[in-house]
Amino acid sequence: MTSPGSAAAPLSSSRRDALIGIGLMLLGCLLYSANDALGKWLLVTYSVWQMLLIRSVAALILMAPFIWHAGWAAFRDAPRPGLQILRIVLSSVEVVMFFVAVTHLPLADTVIFYLAGPIYVTALSALLLGEKVGWRRWSAVLVGFVGVVIALRPSPATLTWPALIALTGSISFAFLMITTRVVRGTPDIVLASGQIIATFVLGIVAAPFAWKPAPVGDTLQMALLGVVAVTALLCVNRSLKLAPASVVVPYQYTLLVWATVFGYFVFGDVPTPHVIIGGIIIVAAGLFIFFREQRVASGNEPVTPPPT
Repeated sequence: MTSPGSAAAPLSSSRRDALIGIGLMLLGCLLYSANDALGKWLLVTYSVWQMLLIRSVAALILMAPFIWHAGWAAFRDAPRPGLQILRIVLSSVEVVMFFVAVTHLPLADTVIFYLAGPIYVTALSALLLGEKVGWRRWSAVLVGFVGVVIALRPSPATLTWPALIALTGSISFAFLMITTRVVRGTPDIVLASGQIIATFVLGIVAAPFAWKPAPVGDTLQMALLGVVAVTALLCVNRSLKLAPASVVVPYQYTLLVWATVFGYFVFGDVPTPHVIIGGIIIVAAGLFIFFREQRVASGNEPVTPPPT
């Protein structure tokens, strides 16, 4: 407590940036979760393709000034064209899989499968990119897989096709992150707009076969999905620029909290015990992997060389 007449010491610039970064990450996660909940709500009536088409049009309109500013050269000169195309394909697969899964599964269940993405990335980085992963992170990967199995609860009665779609989507998401890591020199606007353009093309091709006339209110809600998604992306990206990843990335796991809240209050979904237990294990393993990678990257602890 400050003494009478004294003023509280001002926050340092780095401290202020960190707090703003945390706030933006929390806001971005809230917006993503609200977006997912609204998408699930609309998919009761409309097809994934119609929703993706209108969502993509709105997002592209919002992003048009940034695309114009970047210019054609940014897209033409993007590194590794083959991997850029693969990344777009993976992005399209994972977003379609997510919305198909969320149509049939509780929101929290679908999000849990996608939160396992960093666990898959760690394993794939070692297998595909030759990155060194020590025994601690491999142990966390195995524990994370146990969490996925518990959440999935594989049996003839519970291993449903929506759960398998969510699992496939989360694996596609992991491959997407791996590909993004390889082409990380690509400008952000090129990466983001490529994904949006791909879903726009998918919508153009598939939506006419499942089109349902929508009132203005529903059309605006589908457009809102694109606006909110772009806004959430900007919040997350700005957060990562203002504060170290080690400070803000763990707050991404609030996605699970918001998915549970929206699922309960909007759709009446109550997570089952196996989903809760599996989710806790997945989050714990993901956080361990993240902080372990941060510690190794900072040089505070040498990477243990592989056995000869």
